[in-house]
Amino acid sequence: MSLRGFLVAVLLAFVAFGLLCAAQSYAQALPNIIVIYADDLGYGDLSCYNPKAAYRTQRLDAMAAEGMRFTDAHSPSTICSPSRYGLLSGQQLCRTGRGSRAFEGPGGPSYLAPGTLTIAEMLRRKGYRTGVFGKWHVGLTWRDAAGKQLAGGFENALLIDYASSTPLVDGPNARGFDESFVTPNCPTTDPLYVYIENGMVPVPASRRHRSKTLPNPGGKWRWDNDEGWMAEGYRFVDADLLFLDKTLAFIKDHREKTPDKPFFVLLSTQVCHAPVLPAQGFEGATKAGARGDFVRELDTITGRVLDAVAELGIDEDTLILFNSDNGPETLHAVWMRQDHDHDAAGGWRGMKRDGWEGGHRVPFLVRWPGRIPAGRVSTQMTSTTDIFATLASVVGHELGDDDAVDSFDMLPVMLGQKSDDDAVRPHMLTQSFRGEFQVRQGQWKFLAHAGSGGNDYTKGVLKQYALPEPELEAPGQLYDLANDPGETRNLYFKEEEKRDAMQALLATLTKKEGGRSAPRARKPIGIENIPRLAK
Repeated sequence: MSLRGFLVAVLLAFVAFGLLCAAQSYAQALPNIIVIYADDLGYGDLSCYNPKAAYRTQRLDAMAAEGMRFTDAHSPSTICSPSRYGLLSGQQLCRTGRGSRAFEGPGGPSYLAPGTLTIAEMLRRKGYRTGVFGKWHVGLTWRDAAGKQLAGGFENALLIDYASSTPLVDGPNARGFDESFVTPNCPTTDPLYVYIENGMVPVPASRRHRSKTLPNPGGKWRWDNDEGWMAEGYRFVDADLLFLDKTLAFIKDHREKTPDKPFFVLLSTQVCHAPVLPAQGFEGATKAGARGDFVRELDTITGRVLDAVAELGIDEDTLILFNSDNGPETLHAVWMRQDHDHDAAGGWRGMKRDGWEGGHRVPFLVRWPGRIPAGRVSTQMTSTTDIFATLASVVGHELGDDDAVDSFDMLPVMLGQKSDDDAVRPHMLTQSFRGEFQVRQGQWKFLAHAGSGGNDYTKGVLKQYALPEPELEAPGQLYDLANDPGETRNLYFKEEEKRDAMQALLATLTKKEGGRSAPRARKPIGIENIPRLAK
């Protein structure tokens, strides 16, 4: 090699090394991100939202005080699987063209179709190591010995051929997660009761679970524990403590081995989904019965995550978000009202499955001591789908127009750069149990259906919560939430112009081809433009 060639090679090597160092420096500057995703936790289930709560959620209240709390936050759907799709994809379930359902048995395939950009894959592209622990529940592809895809149902679990089904083609590790330890469905309600670790099933389902083997606090809180097929050694009562241990191990291992890289972890809990089974040490922790104790367990789990982050010395460089997948379960809401004068829906009409506010208005807390001012409360309307674009904005990822099409960037609100008088969202979609739509525009809410969109209030224990329906002939509902937050006065016929405008907006947002609610050409803020707070 000539001298000139040698010098050119040396120069190129220095440039490459400089670029590598710059990339590593940028990755180190990015925050660690933790999402704690609760299950069936209503707006009124945290004492920072509900001063009349039958117990105190001290750690979550502290998280809110040290960061910010949204009071007009919503799940994308009023049941779990579609909402989890919304978190992972930044999109409403209607974008899949599939019906709204919660999976059980070997149900699938995944709502997350091949080619869908997930929040984990987006962050991985920015240098993050990603992990998910807990409830997955967005569908999975299982096959029998002949290679045929299995439908849901408890008995089909015995037909699974694990050799041909794993590694799962649409499990977490095929959708952007580097490490995973999950259950396919709700961990304690919907069989298949197995653990999936990095796409594999270490112990297949081989025995029938019997609900009578589990505790039954109060003689009723074991309700909705289905007797499907389970793996030997499967854990019901302390499911979330297992997921917490996996989460903390992932974080600590990552910090020991690759401290120069940021991490993203999703702790997908099953508190406070049925059945209500507080782990050992939490029974009697509150004076609000088993469900109060269960929420205390969730509060403690959140606190242990916060403590671990502080002990690792990464508190100011870790963004933590806490959210729920829908409102409170029906019987849970009823029993808590009757037994403990506790309103899990926080005063809103409806509960899980319903299109009314109680079905999808949920807690949303955000904490980032180094960047987000403490003690803030925002009335900005927001959805779980917005977590996607918000995190993209933090890390400087420019979303394509076909990605996360229902996700708005809430980072300016979190940073205090945008007031509540200046709405980020001009509108918001939600879907109820049957997949029917609701749309918000400012103070106005339109429901494209009669009734709840979910539960039947004409009979049983819910009949006592039925409200008079003065517009019985109306095929839909229109409410002015500013003047009627309880959704008691249907203005479907009285406000025809507004009704027609909301119907037209809904038709535009839900078009089968090209439908979207988020703006195009979204520009991220980027970590370099997020100032550190003065100490």
